[in-house]
Amino acid sequence: MRLWSIHPKYLDTKGLTACWREGLLARKVLLGQTKGYRNHPQLIRFRSTQNSVAAVDVFLSAVLSEARLRGYNFDATKINLTAKSETIEVTQGQLNYEFEHLKKKLVIRDKTAFERIVSVTEIATNPIFTVVDGGIADWEDVKLSK
Repeated sequence: MRLWSIHPKYLDTKGLTACWREGLLARKVLLGQTKGYRNHPQLIRFRSTQNSVAAVDVFLSAVLSEARLRGYNFDATKINLTAKSETIEVTQGQLNYEFEHLKKKLVIRDKTAFERIVSVTEIATNPIFTVVDGGIADWEDVKLSK
């Protein structure tokens, strides 16, 4: 499960659709509708909010907006489009790590998408996140993110 902190505009088609699908899975986990993934580290930051499901809905709203800009037909009825949530902090180190991780994926699977982002110097976030100083998040499994 990868719930990207970076803005969905950077994701290629596979990344965007996977983010939508995995976000919907995260939503089900937080609603108690699954047996698996309940302790997945990517959920820690959403659980830290007052309403974790609303936070995931706000996260997914940004993914949905990007999908619509590209002409994709994601099913908006799967989330609450009017959900409100406080922002979630993401460290600059985590953001940088994710962006580099994405570039490694894109250079292999979608060179056009890679070329589009390779010279980005100021990384935008999914709007649910606000950037703070710090390194890679404790919950990130760096060794598995190759």
